[in-house]
Amino acid sequence: MSAATCDLGLIGLAVMGQNLALNMNDHGFKVAVYNRTTSKVDAFLDGNARGTEIVGAHSLAELVALLERPRRVMLMVRAGRPVDDLIAQLLPLLEPGDIIIDGGNSNYRDTMRRVEQVESRGLLYIGTGISGGEEGARHGPSIMPGGSPAAWEHVRPIFQAIAAEVADGTPCCDWVGENGAGHFVKMVHNGIEYGDMQLICESYHLMKEGLGMSADEMQSVFAAWNRGKLDSYLIGITADILAFKDSDGAPLVEKILDTAGQKGTGKWTAISALEMGIPLTLISEAVLARFLSALKEERVAASRVLTGPRPAFDGDREAFVADLHDALYAAKIISYTQGYMLMRAAAAEYGWNLNYGGIALMWRGGCIIRSAFLGEIKKAFDRRPDLPNLLLDDYFRAEVEAAQPAWRRVVAQAVGMGIPVPALASALAFYDGYRRERLPANLLQAQRDYFGAHTYERVDRPRGEFFHTDWTGQGGGVTSGAYTA
Repeated sequence: MSAATCDLGLIGLAVMGQNLALNMNDHGFKVAVYNRTTSKVDAFLDGNARGTEIVGAHSLAELVALLERPRRVMLMVRAGRPVDDLIAQLLPLLEPGDIIIDGGNSNYRDTMRRVEQVESRGLLYIGTGISGGEEGARHGPSIMPGGSPAAWEHVRPIFQAIAAEVADGTPCCDWVGENGAGHFVKMVHNGIEYGDMQLICESYHLMKEGLGMSADEMQSVFAAWNRGKLDSYLIGITADILAFKDSDGAPLVEKILDTAGQKGTGKWTAISALEMGIPLTLISEAVLARFLSALKEERVAASRVLTGPRPAFDGDREAFVADLHDALYAAKIISYTQGYMLMRAAAAEYGWNLNYGGIALMWRGGCIIRSAFLGEIKKAFDRRPDLPNLLLDDYFRAEVEAAQPAWRRVVAQAVGMGIPVPALASALAFYDGYRRERLPANLLQAQRDYFGAHTYERVDRPRGEFFHTDWTGQGGGVTSGAYTA
């Protein structure tokens, strides 16, 4: 078949690529597919795509020939060099005005570079985050496109048709911004996902090790939590996981090795926060917790020689579980607060006009962090579009203030029992730091000036004036100058 009748060409037939192609077909779009291992094309057409309008291609040239103009070619391949290699192969086959779409988890800096490269050839480029996993790709993901603004009108009908929808029918997909904005927002989404998962794991750990609860008891707790403020995809699947039994009737979760993997997006989020000077403490701790989990053999050896308190709880278990609910909710607010702080910093850095309420709406359905909670973030930015920090919104301020006593009791109890809660504790430390007018950084600046003549500002003089003290009487009058690395 050589007629150019297809709406979009999709390259990469792993599970996400296959399910997106099927999703598009369901919504009336004709899709041509290609995979470097061409046998996968035939297997897909003979398998899951049998009976659909999906068309197979056995070369990139054949794929391009099947597409109506402007051609839309979507890459669903591993991030990094495979994307660059495909772009290099596609450029000679495409014409000005055609559109290349990267739907993988690419680093936003790579996307910024690729937008410039592709636009310099007269073509358009979109880097889009897609969240929702296998199920979302098939039945409605959250889609976060950014890149060449002129490309949006050509992909909007497809993307918004296949995306998840909120209750009023609004699609969980809208234009995010120029160059790397779409992949940056997806990166932050994944960072928040790391934080949410770590908070849930710490809650599970406290119930299991601290309270001695069974998997069935914990399943009941998570199922109940999923009917209230914590209603979310991740809380829901946690209840499902705890209920799942192995072939011998024992909880399967307890037979899974306690070493966590990661594909890099959480780490990229933490690195971006360090580069931009944003205190992304909770998400960073969630990434580090995965690194610590990977040191399984070292931890096993250390467990035999390092001592600490043995978890023992003699209080009211029901009251503690209620406290844990509030602590988890408060820390979740901090996780999103920090994620939005990072997006605001990136918007200032790169000149993006991000719609923060719209981003919450895009995350409201289809994606891994979808939750009822995101509706409150949308309302916060509807009330005040220039809101500098979620904690300064009346709703979130009141929620954290109400949860504070329980949050502090949970962290203190965890420390007393020797159960690590890095995400819950770091979130509380951030809150206590953010709410204080004065921090001990005055002493830190004095130390820097003492050993390195780094200078300091004074509270009794205007900002921007810098001073140096000869602390020992033996220093010179030369300073290092003030700058932030």
